Amino acid sequence: MIGIGSDHGGFGLKQQIVAHLEANNIAVKDFGCYDESSVDYPEYARLVANAIVSGECEKGIVICGTGIGISIAANKVKGIRCALCHDCFSARATREHNDANMLALGARVIGSGLALQIVDEFLSTEFSNDKRHMHRISLIES
Repeated sequence: MIGIGSDHGGFGLKQQIVAHLEANNIAVKDFGCYDESSVDYPEYARLVANAIVSGECEKGIVICGTGIGISIAANKVKGIRCALCHDCFSARATREHNDANMLALGARVIGSGLALQIVDEFLSTEFSNDKRHMHRISLIES
């Protein structure tokens, strides 16, 4: 299951991503927000991140206007490796090299077509299990 959350700035893109995932038979749990009323992005980053750490969700996607704030907030949760990506190469590389378990997107930075491609790349790419990358991840986690 994929956890997803956004603030008001990412709400519209979140709705498009949820529809895209569901159309591709990918289970999604939406942690909010649920409309464009102003909210605080750290709350939604934390909800999705905690669902990943607990095992409720396998990976997560979080969205705010730039993707910056929500990624910073998500990365405060121990065990989370949230990557802000605005291109497909970064989405693929962060899965292969960093075993990122959360993707952050900036709804005011990229269009929905590119965002959906980034989501697909992130979710379809496996971690390389390369020894050097595993070592680096252990350094991040310690």
